[in-house]
Amino acid sequence: MKPVALVPVYNHAATVGAVVEALHGLALPVILVDDGSDAECAAVLDALATAPETSLVRLPRNVGKGGAVMKGLREAHAKGYSHALQLDADGQHDATSLPAFLDAMRDTPQAVIVGFPRYDASVPASRLIGRYATHVWVWINTLSRRIRDSMCGLRVYPLAATLRVLDSMPRQSRMEFDTEILVRLDWAGVPVRNLPILVCYPPGGVSHFRLMRDNVRISWMHTRLFFGMLRRLPGLLGRHFSG
Repeated sequence: MKPVALVPVYNHAATVGAVVEALHGLALPVILVDDGSDAECAAVLDALATAPETSLVRLPRNVGKGGAVMKGLREAHAKGYSHALQLDADGQHDATSLPAFLDAMRDTPQAVIVGFPRYDASVPASRLIGRYATHVWVWINTLSRRIRDSMCGLRVYPLAATLRVLDSMPRQSRMEFDTEILVRLDWAGVPVRNLPILVCYPPGGVSHFRLMRDNVRISWMHTRLFFGMLRRLPGLLGRHFSG
């Protein structure tokens, strides 16, 4: 196994440095994907990319988180890595939990390892309500609760299996990507392991969620996946009753 850390970045100049430092503390090489950041963040990324075992992929314009992650996953695969630990650049995830994700990767290298958040008091109530609605749709579209949280920005992808699934996905995905890729990996029979991760919302944190635009895209994604589930219904029912 040859893992790499993948960090999609869009204007997280204040937090991405600490995220990269934590990953280097685990002796992980890092691929940064600059998703069309502003000049301030771009300069921070240029400086970070001078460190050993750190590379930078720069997109000419903002394509959204999904597009940035897909670019990073393909870059990691092309460089010969077997797994990619995706971590958001906003610093919300507890870095002390990362070794457990790498241990799980070594124990079950064929699985996708997914974080499910354990929030502190800083989480906005609106985030919890919105996430629960997505959880319900994911449970419907997989006929299971194999995926405990499909929106967490911390997971470990087995690259060979993930690249096969990417070819069936929309090329330009934004906030809906994290959910859609997990549902499609589950449909493809890739095992899912869920691990807890402490998540906090620091004061002054940067959010790129756009209420109207992203909710429309997420609703369309759930609709698309629902009809995809109907086409796969016999196989999913077989898995449900055999499990």
